[in-house]
Amino acid sequence: MSPVRTYSIVVEPEPDGGYFVTVPALPGCSTRGKTIEECQARAVEAIETHIAGLEADGEPVPEERGTPQLISVTVAA
Repeated sequence: MSPVRTYSIVVEPEPDGGYFVTVPALPGCSTRGKTIEECQARAVEAIETHIAGLEADGEPVPEERGTPQLISVTVAA
């Protein structure tokens, strides 16, 4: 039986609607969805597929170390 893992996802609104999802602890793991709920479901699928690929390639599966933080900074541009 596979271990149970928990990963944070980042859900960003897209200009034309919907959302783009990334998984900071799993570089290259991303998906899209029309709603937040759809993003969550698709993120589970994307993470499972990403982990299966890592395991098939004999690569270690990263664990999330702490919770990512969203911090705003202001710049003059």
